[in-house]
Amino acid sequence: MCRREDAQRLPRDTMISSGTQPFAGVAAACRRAADIPFAGRVLAALLLVVGTLSACDGLPSSGPTASEVTAAARPAKNGETRFALVDVDSGVVDKMATWTAVSMQGTFGRQGPVSTQVIGVGDFVQIVIWEAAAGGLFSAPANDRSGPGSRAATIPEQVVGPDGAITMPYAGRVRVVGRSPQQVEEAIVIALTGKAIEPQALVTITKNVANTVTVVGEVTGGARVPLTTRGDRILDVVAQAGGTKAPAHETFVTLVRGGSSVRIPMQAMLAEPAENVYVRPGDVVSVARAPQTFTAAGATGQNAVVPFDAIGITLDQAIARTGGLNDSRADPAGVFVIRYEQPSDYDQLGLRRPDAGTTSQVPVIYRVNMRDPNGFFLARRFPIRNKDILFVSNAPLTDVQKVMSMLLPVLGLGATGAVVANSW
Repeated sequence: MCRREDAQRLPRDTMISSGTQPFAGVAAACRRAADIPFAGRVLAALLLVVGTLSACDGLPSSGPTASEVTAAARPAKNGETRFALVDVDSGVVDKMATWTAVSMQGTFGRQGPVSTQVIGVGDFVQIVIWEAAAGGLFSAPANDRSGPGSRAATIPEQVVGPDGAITMPYAGRVRVVGRSPQQVEEAIVIALTGKAIEPQALVTITKNVANTVTVVGEVTGGARVPLTTRGDRILDVVAQAGGTKAPAHETFVTLVRGGSSVRIPMQAMLAEPAENVYVRPGDVVSVARAPQTFTAAGATGQNAVVPFDAIGITLDQAIARTGGLNDSRADPAGVFVIRYEQPSDYDQLGLRRPDAGTTSQVPVIYRVNMRDPNGFFLARRFPIRNKDILFVSNAPLTDVQKVMSMLLPVLGLGATGAVVANSW
């Protein structure tokens, strides 16, 4: 029951303990209802409910608070940890910068164009032989009535066989694989010397199979693209294949050469021309459309799946794309980025791995304290990756606000009823 002496003391004690304006109205109502036992009991009970519900797990929420995330990251009674909680500092972002530093030039080096093209197995080759006079092996005899005769003969087009050679009349099998057309011409002339009349040869690759690059994926016309003698870069052969079907900001390009494979955004090649390296015979270029997204949840301006460019964005840009932190709900010290990391990358942080679960990757929650001004500089350097979750927890007083929003209508009715009853 709210006694008179309690009513006189209630506003001061309540304001000191709560620091909130709504309780002043409750205290005033209690004073007016001091002589009404039932109303006093109701108001006292409501004050107790406010404190109880504020700590209740049953309140609606968009996710855990910062303290709940911290508690969940601690080892359980059996010593197991479900995920790693990493506080982001300059050392963490420095190490993360090396994880994403994938480079075409860094992997394949500063290689120039192929200086000469050599013949390979499967190429189609045509040979023309000239002789100095008519009447030789490859020339027709002179005919006074029809003309001086032919001094050249064209050998039908041939495919270079698995043995790396072609057939040359009167010279047998001539090895051509690994040789340039000029080197094959010299070999044929040597083989025919003494048999033909001062022979000369011209070797032409009519269909280039060995000196090609295979372009596949999201291109208009995937094909084997023949290389030119001037040298071709990745974007050159992609253009020869008809160009990409997807926009550049959603496109990734993979170059496979020997046992190495590197995948980078097409935007990186456009922004840094050195990444547009020269291709070589036998390379495979794969073009893929891979839209990048992250999920924004919690006390952000907008909860949604947010797309971003393939070249990537940083945490500060991701927060801005979601409308920033919700000014009435967000806890700036509770900005989290949730993702799976590769074990080899995570181990570079020098932290203990959480206990192995059903996945081979490491579940990690990164925490950035945006209440600290230095957090903005860290956010500018922290990379957001595809399928990340950006979660901002509610501030601790948000639960009190929720309880008061539910109880204020009831308190108002109670105070009104107490005043009416007192007037009787």
